[in-house]
Amino acid sequence: MDSLLLTIVSFSVALGVLITVHEFGHFWVARRLGVKVLRFSIGFGSPLLRRVSRVDGTEYVLAAIPLGGYVKMLDEREAPVEDPAERARAFNRQSLPVRSAIVMAGPLFNFLFAILAFWWVFVSGDSGLRPLIGEVNEGSVAQQAGFQPGEEILAVGGERTPTWESAVYALLSESLDHRQLSIRVRDASGGESIHRLDTQGIQDMAQEGQLLHNLGLVPKRPRLEPVIGELLPGEPAEQAGLKPGDRLISVDGKPLEDWHAWVEYVRQRPGRPLQLKIERDGQERSLVLVPKAVDSQGKRIGRIGASVQVPPDLMAGYRAEIRYGPVEAVGQSLKKTWDLSALMLKMLGKMVVGKVSVKNLSGPISIADSAGKSASYGLIYFIKFLVVVSVSLGVLNLLPIPVLDGGHLFFFLIEAIKGSPLSEKAMETGQKLGMLILLAIMGLAFYVDLNRFLG
Repeated sequence: MDSLLLTIVSFSVALGVLITVHEFGHFWVARRLGVKVLRFSIGFGSPLLRRVSRVDGTEYVLAAIPLGGYVKMLDEREAPVEDPAERARAFNRQSLPVRSAIVMAGPLFNFLFAILAFWWVFVSGDSGLRPLIGEVNEGSVAQQAGFQPGEEILAVGGERTPTWESAVYALLSESLDHRQLSIRVRDASGGESIHRLDTQGIQDMAQEGQLLHNLGLVPKRPRLEPVIGELLPGEPAEQAGLKPGDRLISVDGKPLEDWHAWVEYVRQRPGRPLQLKIERDGQERSLVLVPKAVDSQGKRIGRIGASVQVPPDLMAGYRAEIRYGPVEAVGQSLKKTWDLSALMLKMLGKMVVGKVSVKNLSGPISIADSAGKSASYGLIYFIKFLVVVSVSLGVLNLLPIPVLDGGHLFFFLIEAIKGSPLSEKAMETGQKLGMLILLAIMGLAFYVDLNRFLG
């Protein structure tokens, strides 16, 4: 229940922030270029909050349906402007460059938000797991390419990869432009070598975040000793007599090597008594523990209500931090935003021509799920999630589809070429076509989401 609440709240906050950023772009540029704004609305439908400015009469609205927003400007095509003094402030009376700037401002503010957010992350310091390889699955693509356990991925193509996150991003990005990738690695002895990886199908391997698994690479993680940390009151572990600091020696006569093996053993035995041998204060003891049966993602698993004791230096050697000074962070933020935008545009283009599966699409369910997960990891992770969605909104809104900002810009381009605006009938037909295309894309994304979570 708490997880669902966090997902709903995080998704709502993400929508609110990014819609406000986008619409504020239209609003701010329109005001600066002398166009009168009648309403600035976050959301659609009945107003929940409403305020009218005493200075220029602009109505600020927070509406009930938080799935978008809009900026309504004075426009003679929508209603007659009675006051002659106000007609010069109507949107339709502005020059083509002014109208184009106002329309383009929304997506540009999404990119500006991404740049500022990346700058904050880089200056604050972004940490992640070093791309150390723990295992290479038998018969996998990675094994065929020559990857070995213990190697660290240093660079993919020309892109440095200090963390697993940057390595996955580089694999996706570089694979769109090259038939074969050169991946530089360093082994445990410090020697460096190059592995060649065929890029065929890498984008489809990334579906549902399974790129590393599908390549056959298992990240190296620190070994957790099977020692009890904290206990939840009233749960099976406490009821059985376990205490913080207890070391688990064996279960049902089988030695326990690490915490992961213990967790898997418990999960597979809901409701079954386990004969547990532990060490406490230098002495061995025996006890019986019965894991509680709980439902998790449609499966029945065992849970005991205990966490592992984590040594303070556990992550030493496994973590990498990316941090830049305020000036250097500006260039890095611009580059990161550009690279992310280019990656999304390339992926969309390859989806259209059928070279990348539409299963890579994310609909509202996936986005909401990602919002909740990133928020649970911490502020920096949530900010990076906002950046990805903000760049996505910027790229999608610039596509030449009527209804979107890119569609309006496409109409303006035709107007510039022919020397006069399109007829109202042509624009109306274009808007209807654009709405159909948009609904089809949204329906496809929603269908992919349902298959991902239910199938």
